[in-house]
Amino acid sequence: MPVSILLLALGGCTALSHGFLNAQGPVAGHERHLFITVSIVLLFVAGPVLLLTPLFAWHYRLSNRDDAYRPKWNFNWWVEGLIWIPPAGIVIGLAVLLWQWTQIDDPYRRLPGAALIEVQAIALDWKWVFVYPGQGRDQAIAAVDRLTIPAGRPVHISLTSGTVMQSMLIPQLAGQIYAMAGMTTELNIAAHRPGRFTGENTQYNGAGFQHQKFAVVAVTPADYDRWVASTRRGQRTLDPQAWRRLSARSIIKQPVEFAHVTPNLFEHVIAANGGMPHSPPPRSLPKADR
Repeated sequence: MPVSILLLALGGCTALSHGFLNAQGPVAGHERHLFITVSIVLLFVAGPVLLLTPLFAWHYRLSNRDDAYRPKWNFNWWVEGLIWIPPAGIVIGLAVLLWQWTQIDDPYRRLPGAALIEVQAIALDWKWVFVYPGQGRDQAIAAVDRLTIPAGRPVHISLTSGTVMQSMLIPQLAGQIYAMAGMTTELNIAAHRPGRFTGENTQYNGAGFQHQKFAVVAVTPADYDRWVASTRRGQRTLDPQAWRRLSARSIIKQPVEFAHVTPNLFEHVIAANGGMPHSPPPRSLPKADR
């Protein structure tokens, strides 16, 4: 029994250190603030019930014959006001608060800041492919199971799935957002400082579900530029043949980077799964194995 309690306590510490309560970005910071605010408000709802229920039960216990419960069924404005006005005020207040914060934490809302980083995320079984579209003459690069971002700069992620519906969650940076075949969803994140965070798929998709995690590595802007340049000097190419091998159901042992990527790969994956991309897909690009 003591061992079980200790393991539970250690698990809770891990959840605190790797969850949104230890926020490392503006979006997760907003969510933490909202969570704490709502929790404090709900204490005024649950607190009186938790305190008064045992008090009433003890006061009107069967053995207490001096204070028998003899209700008087008369209308009382004070009692009615106490019953209806505070709960109504709490509901209205929470509605206004949640409406405002829903707009603030909309995953499609772009974060302020210059030099936006564009990333295209493709969910597979059981891995994540992150494509960094080329700008101008720059070639697109890609990484599997590792999302590298510059700290202090906003990042816009477009998501789709090459297989079944999946869900991306990076607790310390943002909430979860679904990735669906043939469709595009969006997520905007940023990291306050360099660090390493955990991302994962939270939508069950088969035997390798528990291993579908990826590292989010936030580095300084200078280190990010060096990483991009270093990746572009690599030899691996994510062409249709490499995509067929990558999209097969498998778990990779370590992250993989690609120096060259098939043009418009993200749009082609959407089209291959029945979506409507902006550009027609090549006939040679296969669907992901399901």
